[in-house]
Amino acid sequence: MKIKAQISMVMNLDKCIGCHTCSITCKNVWTNREGAEYMYFNNVETKPGIGYPKNWEDQKKWRGGWVLKNGQLELAGGSRTKRLAELFYHPQQPEMDDYYEPWTYDYKTLIDSRRKNHQPVARPRSLVTEKRMDIKWGPNWEDDLANGETARQDVNLRHMGQEITMEFHDLFMKYLPRVCNHCLNPACVAACPSGAIYKRDEDGVVLVSQDACRGWRHCIPACPYKKVYFNWKTNKAEKCVFCFPRLENGLPTVCADTCVGRLRYMGVLLYDMDQVKAAASTPEKGEIYHSVLNIIQDPNDPAVIAAAREEGIPENWIQAAQNSPVYKMVKEWQIALPLHAEFRTLPMVWYVPPLSPITRRVEANVYLPDVDEMRIPIAYLAELLGAGNTSVITATLQRLLDMRAVMRAKETGDKLPGHLEYPVETYEKMYRLLGIAKYKERFNIPAGIQQETHEKMRELQGGGSYTCPGGC
Repeated sequence: MKIKAQISMVMNLDKCIGCHTCSITCKNVWTNREGAEYMYFNNVETKPGIGYPKNWEDQKKWRGGWVLKNGQLELAGGSRTKRLAELFYHPQQPEMDDYYEPWTYDYKTLIDSRRKNHQPVARPRSLVTEKRMDIKWGPNWEDDLANGETARQDVNLRHMGQEITMEFHDLFMKYLPRVCNHCLNPACVAACPSGAIYKRDEDGVVLVSQDACRGWRHCIPACPYKKVYFNWKTNKAEKCVFCFPRLENGLPTVCADTCVGRLRYMGVLLYDMDQVKAAASTPEKGEIYHSVLNIIQDPNDPAVIAAAREEGIPENWIQAAQNSPVYKMVKEWQIALPLHAEFRTLPMVWYVPPLSPITRRVEANVYLPDVDEMRIPIAYLAELLGAGNTSVITATLQRLLDMRAVMRAKETGDKLPGHLEYPVETYEKMYRLLGIAKYKERFNIPAGIQQETHEKMRELQGGGSYTCPGGC
């Protein structure tokens, strides 16, 4: 048993209001510069829809992630020989039009305009070519199903073999915030010819070395979530860094810290590195989720604690794992699911599925519906969060419904449901964490290996006059 620590995140989709605050703060901090205008390390999509970039979930087109070939894991992009032959030209490379061409407006026209009978107009101008352009797509073009036709092109609907109606009374939608998943088996790391992408040993964050990157761009199509980007100014790959400078100081990511709906939770998971390959190689894609749960270890188990200490994991990290809100939701209560586990990258960003509005036929006289009476089809959620396994979605939604039934019974005095999976106290804890948890309950992040260095620098602040503490 080789225990490693992983900083992980859970998002409660029931609480996302689609305000894009997370996207804007992330954009202003990390990609507000030339060459990165089209990049959104964090974006919020409306589902059903084709997303950002267009059709990122369609691996028949992009060939991202991993596949099983003769029982062995292989990059979906092909064997080493095939990828070597395509070293200088990758046929599945996304173009800027798949994301969107960033633009600004001719604001100078408004400022310098003379008095005239007609109001001056600030026309859109490309930030890349600086030429005037017609806006045809954007990173949130489908917001609130604004572009109804593309909703029908959602690859998840194609997989479940179902058409959707755009009639208002039968319509369904939900928001899907997305960041890099900092996977346990990242395809981008395996695909990089330069070895520039690596997974940090101390916290599992996946980063790109700007010094080692040579701009081969094989990481971009290899990532099935399309969360690696190419900076056309520096000719380097860039991606979400999980705000690692903040993590090293015990602070959550910017997107999590500024989330208006308070739907994001962050904490430490302890996992067995020796089981990662076997979990990613699970023959039946619908069982990958259960294989990942088996990787995640109980931080209160003495054997796990001893193995963690043997691997050099600090005591404060072990304690953080024992109090991790992520561990509770992912492993203990099993109410959080990975996004598209069938890509076999073993993502470490998890989602609590939404309890969507109930269908019209039962909403008049039902307070707490059955799982099958939700407006969002179970099969659709299964394609998104269950790798096609509807039983996983049904069980997860039932736990969330049981929590609501228990909390309602406390107020009304109604009889408790007879099929409860957990004790009442567990549902009360679940309600507190999902509904009214304070900041320190949602984020339990230990300061990283740089904690001591940062603390010493703080102590020296103001003590060196105009010279740098310890010399410049």
